[in-house]
Amino acid sequence: QVQLVESGGGLVQPGGSLRLSCVASGFTFSSKGMKWYRQAPGKEREFVATISSTGDFVNFADSVKGRFSISRNNLQNTVYLQMNSLKPEDTAVYYCGVWGDDYWGQGAQVTVSS
Repeated sequence: QVQLVESGGGLVQPGGSLRLSCVASGFTFSSKGMKWYRQAPGKEREFVATISSTGDFVNFADSVKGRFSISRNNLQNTVYLQMNSLKPEDTAVYYCGVWGDDYWGQGAQVTVSS
């Protein structure tokens, strides 16, 4: 079955950086676009970034453009979210998912606080 396992979350000060990883299994990773969403306490889950199956096309939410990047390694079935210049409002649980499907990982907590 489809499994998505996120890692790399943690506590970071404002202005800091974190890199999230999501290891996928149970499907042909190289044929699927992938996505990152996040959910802050008391808020709806929101789109963060997406990447095409080949990595040629990426898209970002306006709130993270210029600060976050997304990449993937199809040999290692892994998608990454590099987060720079983090702000307190980036605090959330971050989920990776398969584009066009309703498969999600368990989430990785990211807390930005001084």
